[in-house]
Amino acid sequence: MNQTANALRGEARFQLGNRQLRLRPSFENLVAAEEEIGSLFALVERASEGALTLTEVSALIWHCIDTDPRPSREDVGQSVLKQGLIDTTKPVRAILSQVLQGQS
Repeated sequence: MNQTANALRGEARFQLGNRQLRLRPSFENLVAAEEEIGSLFALVERASEGALTLTEVSALIWHCIDTDPRPSREDVGQSVLKQGLIDTTKPVRAILSQVLQGQS
């Protein structure tokens, strides 16, 4: 199933195999991500320095996936590796931008 993403809500898309999943940076999703990977502001700083880790990228994406049930963490991690960090950084950038700027 392919899900559309509403950029006005800060949503992005993530390709997982032949499925496009919606990433929704809701308060609950971001709090869960922050509990795992630490401060999102620190994550933004590391991103600006090009110092994001695969663990951080995969965790942020996994927590923001808006589908039930969520795919496994391993599947998300494998997809991140398959797509490469440059392509995977696009939805991460959209999520972090939403964190910094808020909703319009």
